[in-house]
Amino acid sequence: MSRIADRARTAQVLLVEDNRGDAVLTRRAFKRANLASDILVAETGEKGLSILRREGEHAEAARPDLILLDLNLPHMHGQDFLQTVKEDPSFKRIPVIVLSSSSADMDITDSYDHHANGYITKPLDADTYDDIVTRIEQYWFTLMQLPPDQPPPAYS
Repeated sequence: MSRIADRARTAQVLLVEDNRGDAVLTRRAFKRANLASDILVAETGEKGLSILRREGEHAEAARPDLILLDLNLPHMHGQDFLQTVKEDPSFKRIPVIVLSSSSADMDITDSYDHHANGYITKPLDADTYDDIVTRIEQYWFTLMQLPPDQPPPAYS
């Protein structure tokens, strides 16, 4: 086990977000944070799964250290994406933080029922957005010990 900040590589973040403005805010906030990170954006849950599975054009995609997930996505809802990720032995150990505009109790409860590692309601202003991303970076990349980069072995 190790901290992402201790690894000799750039932190990998998969942002599953269909709102371009929110994706820009997130990228900008991570750029201002202390740890070098690559942000890969998936505009749909299906594309997010394709990236995780390294399918097609995503065959060379790096395994993310963290997934930031919006719930209100076109086609596949964020809860369905979350459930699929957390039920897959290859991906279930990747921390998933729901970053949604919804503060509805049902969305929060459902996210934790599907094993989200955290739930944050999106702020309305850029400064607060920066602060949230900085705290995510500090907590998940500097403080927390995470499993190794390699997925668990497949069981036959």
